[in-house]
Order: sequence, then structure tokens, then C-alpha cells
Amino acid sequence: MFVMPRMTTGPERLMLEHMLDRNRQALIDTAKGLSETDARRRLVTSLTTPIGLIKHAATAERIWFQRTLAGLGEFECDGYATGDDGSFVVTDDETLADVIAEFERASARSRDIAAGLDLDDAKPHYRAGDVSLRFVYLLLTEDFARHAGHGDILREQFTAAP
Repeated sequence: MFVMPRMTTGPERLMLEHMLDRNRQALIDTAKGLSETDARRRLVTSLTTPIGLIKHAATAERIWFQRTLAGLGEFECDGYATGDDGSFVVTDDETLADVIAEFERASARSRDIAAGLDLDDAKPHYRAGDVSLRFVYLLLTEDFARHAGHGDILREQFTAAP
């Protein structure tokens, strides 16, 4: 379902921040209200599940904001910060509410890190080379929008079944 953005004009940075936050929320909304069983249900061969998509997004926040922009080491981050299939893994004792809260904490920390940077401030990324805050905003906006689409399709499969 398309929801009109609340902000459609304004300074570039505010627009970028708004669109990233909008897609963070869209991803959360794809899983909110699902049962714990449905949140973990796999309908594809990959590790993609509604709860796994949110767990993966928290990892992406850490990789791009904590590791890349803030320069923290992997073990200095506040959770999993490696870009591999492990980013989709949710332990049996983690609930959907726990994983959403983890993503929201990671997003809040990303906002704090970004607050100290200008859009053109660039930091080295081990594969991509120098990346700016602007690039990270655009990359994660695209990434979270794509994953929200995945989540929408999964949710439709759970809720539309007879």
C-alpha cells in the first residue's frame, strides 16, 4: 500500500533523513502484528523471513553508520556488524518485539552518528572506497525500501492464505 510521504519539499538533508526514516518504518510495518510463528516462517530458500529482514536491517545500520562512518571496529558495535548471511539469523529467545527494538536502537545510533557529519563527509569503506553520508542515506533508503517490498510479499502470503 502506497503512503504519501509527509515531507515532499525542503532542504536536501532533511529530505534524505525523512525518506530513510520512512523506509525504516515501512520495513517494521511489514512485520508488526505478525505472530512469532509467521514472523519466522520461511517461504523462500534463502534465510529471508519478516523478522530476519529487520535483523538484517539493524546489521546494515551498524555496518554503514557505526563501522564505516564512525570508524568503529566490528566488536565495538552494539550488535552483529558483518555483512553475511548471519545478519538474517534470529535466535530462538529473540521475539519480534526484541528485533524491532534492536533495529530502532541501531537506527537511533545511526542518527546520532550522522548528526556529527556533513552530507559530503567521506569515510573509507573496505570494498566501496570512500563513501559520503549522502551515499549512505541513499543506499540504505534503497535497501530498506527493497526489503520492505520483500516483507510486503511475505506478509501477503501469510495473511491472504485461506
